Amino acid sequence: MSTAFTPVSHKMSARDVSVAYGDNQAVKNVSIDIDMDKVTAFIGPSGCGKSTFLRTLNRMNDTIPSARVTGEILLDGENIYSADMDVVQLRARVGMVFQKPNPFPKSIFENVAYGPRIHGLATSRADLEAIVERSLKRAGLWEEVKDRLSDSGTALSGGQQQRLCIARAIAVDPEVILMDEPASALDPIATAKIEELIHELRGRYAIVIVTHNMQQAARVSQRTAFFHLGQLVEYGETDNIFTAPRQERTKDYITGRYG
Repeated sequence: MSTAFTPVSHKMSARDVSVAYGDNQAVKNVSIDIDMDKVTAFIGPSGCGKSTFLRTLNRMNDTIPSARVTGEILLDGENIYSADMDVVQLRARVGMVFQKPNPFPKSIFENVAYGPRIHGLATSRADLEAIVERSLKRAGLWEEVKDRLSDSGTALSGGQQQRLCIARAIAVDPEVILMDEPASALDPIATAKIEELIHELRGRYAIVIVTHNMQQAARVSQRTAFFHLGQLVEYGETDNIFTAPRQERTKDYITGRYG
């Protein structure tokens, strides 16, 4: 694979990335740059390839035997698909929050402490407690759970569970956070809290969010990528994508002609 380009100014860069599941081509030749100080939203109709492409950014597709990924994805100029990339380390650097909250069947404390413990980020119990508190504070959950850290994470409400999963992702000090429709299973109040949280986390991490909700993309992101039929149709400043899209297909989707 060529390493001719090293745009280290971008946190992540994808070039000509394609994904196939067996004979089914899910993503075709996507090139995109992701920056540290911006939230990037992926929008598009169901089945357009946006979640599949998101999963290439931390090699989650490796878990699917029939998946084949081609092209190049760089994290700080380093090819994440190279043979010497440690995938466990990669997933600590590029964390993921899924559509459905998936806390471990452990205590709130243990949910957040799990990653720092396996990655050796805490040398003492006091260190671990500090990481858990800081992560829960950043995820906007500390005040709600500080007196019941030994309760099960699965006993929290849906919105709280999702913020716990965000706390769990940020506890290992990632550089990038991928969010795959993080609010689609939540009610409007919990959704608003997740959106508020994305605003607060912006700049501290590079954030990429897949959403089927265009209003949400417009509210939380500074850059938007529109996917259709496995292709990246248009990518640019969020305001421009929503008010003056360059591509007819983008305009049709934004105005609700299909999707």
